[in-house]
Amino acid sequence: MSAQEAIPRRRRGWLVALPLLVFGALAAIFLTQLLSGRDPQTLPSVLVGRAAPATSLPALEGLADDAGAVPGLDLPAGGTGEPTLVNVFASWCGPCRVEHPMLMALADHEGLALTGINYKDRPAQALSFLDELGNPFDAVGVDPSGTSTIDWGVYGVPETFLVSGDGTILWKQTGPLTPQAIETGLLPALRAAGQ
Repeated sequence: MSAQEAIPRRRRGWLVALPLLVFGALAAIFLTQLLSGRDPQTLPSVLVGRAAPATSLPALEGLADDAGAVPGLDLPAGGTGEPTLVNVFASWCGPCRVEHPMLMALADHEGLALTGINYKDRPAQALSFLDELGNPFDAVGVDPSGTSTIDWGVYGVPETFLVSGDGTILWKQTGPLTPQAIETGLLPALRAAGQ
């Protein structure tokens, strides 16, 4: 009697069907997630609703606007008194280029300060990036080692945080800003903050 004959036919049928059943179960899980409407760019942040970390970073040397040198980042504990959008960016980041026009448009939003954290970048490249695309930021802090962004819980670049005037993180966007993220996330959070 051969080994195959020793295995009952019914059992062989289950062994053949098992990979198909596993594939079907995995496909059902993926389809459920896909159709759930959940935005895969939305990652939970334990910081939303909590105080933003006090952050003080040196200025990007050589960056200037009409008023003179653009200052470094100084976000004290307890906030700045006005809502602040903190954008973590780098010149080597492709999605940062994609979102940059939206930051330029937000720079004109009344009652909102835009600040940038230049993440693990070379100063000359960061300057070139902002010279080419425009500087939407009121302040830019340089974080060459990425240590200050650890306090912010940054996964990668770009990431954007809305901080209330009293220093509470109201909203976070992981990945590039999109028109939808601005309309359904940022602006409602800003309105809730009274702006």
